[in-house]
Amino acid sequence: MIAPKKFMLITLGEELLLGLTRNGHLTYIGDQLRQRGVTLHSNYTISDEGDDILDQFEFCWKRADVLITTGGLGPTVDDRTKEAVAEALGENLVFDDGVLDAIKERFERIGKPMSDNNRKQAFRPESAEIIPNSRGTAPGLWLNKGGKILIMLPGPPNELEPMFANQVIPKLEALQCIEDQENYLQLRTIGVGESQLETDFQPLFDKYEGLQVAYCAHQGQVDFRISYPGTENRMDQLLEIAETCKKQLGDQFLSLGHHSVSEVISNMLKARSKKLALAESCTGGLIANTFTDIPGSSEFFLGGIVSYNNNAKQDLLDVPEEMIQQHTEVSQEVAIAMASGAAEKFESDYALSVTGYAGPTGGTPENPVGTVYIGLHSPRGIWAKRFQWKASRASIKTRALNAALDLLRRELIAANISDADANLDIRKEAKSILRSLS
Repeated sequence: MIAPKKFMLITLGEELLLGLTRNGHLTYIGDQLRQRGVTLHSNYTISDEGDDILDQFEFCWKRADVLITTGGLGPTVDDRTKEAVAEALGENLVFDDGVLDAIKERFERIGKPMSDNNRKQAFRPESAEIIPNSRGTAPGLWLNKGGKILIMLPGPPNELEPMFANQVIPKLEALQCIEDQENYLQLRTIGVGESQLETDFQPLFDKYEGLQVAYCAHQGQVDFRISYPGTENRMDQLLEIAETCKKQLGDQFLSLGHHSVSEVISNMLKARSKKLALAESCTGGLIANTFTDIPGSSEFFLGGIVSYNNNAKQDLLDVPEEMIQQHTEVSQEVAIAMASGAAEKFESDYALSVTGYAGPTGGTPENPVGTVYIGLHSPRGIWAKRFQWKASRASIKTRALNAALDLLRRELIAANISDADANLDIRKEAKSILRSLS
């Protein structure tokens, strides 16, 4: 077992603090490290000001075993990371002719002249190694000092991510700073709350000395991770606990690991060669998007129709005008007609439909804002279910997406459709997630 090390992350950029750009570096780096048995200790997002960088770096450098910084390595005046870090470490900045040659070669390759300010990117702290950047002009930097590791990476994700995956991860593994797999098992649940999960499973967890449990709640989903931190690999026992949890959860068990609802559904549909079509109104294509994000989704997903107004529902899905006039476009009857129309148009085995009032305006006394009807066409029949949420427009759309997916998932389970990834024995399922088992 590798001795645990404290990993810390500093993300730089005014655009992050202003909310103009989401902090994707935290999500990406945290996920990459998680897959190697490491949990980031902390992330600090700071401005591009030199004094802020200096103060935060000194704070983190005292506490971290491995410190990662992102951003501030570009050619402009607001790129000050190298200068601040060199000052904090008592290092001189030296000019690296090899880096300059690589920058010149890149500009020649894309047929553009190099600006004088790009020369700034050829400086590095004197004891730092270069991490080549094949997609940009800002190289990364790797520095070992005082038993600590500093990794400095450029800000653009299309540059940072391949550098981290192809160069940083192998170096960390060679130095035994990371594991070759996750050091915990995660179970994903759906349709049960966080507090109820703890109530139901704590008596089981109390039987295992040293077992650590952590919960993470999402909209309609709760994940829980089980681990034995600071011990040798005890994966066999974790799998035993996971199997017991899965049996107790029943259809509230979603997956082992990090499979999403749409991935679980895709596995179920592909296993039985079944096809799916969609008819969306208030979700505006969100459900189609979540399926087409999955590689190979054309094997089961035939297509979808976004019938946002009533004319589209009539023309594209053959929803009768009289039905809309009698029941309104947000009704059980229309949701059923939409699902039926999608199944007929695409000749699919299954079809989902969604129609509702996402707000902030609209609605009726019977069906106020937040009311959504989800229709489902399946080989076993066709029906619709009513939902109502008090939330923002964006949240209602997301909740409708999740509810529709779970309605389909439960129907597939009820129809005894299963596959190797979604519903087989936990130990067999784990082989597709873990690189090695003890």
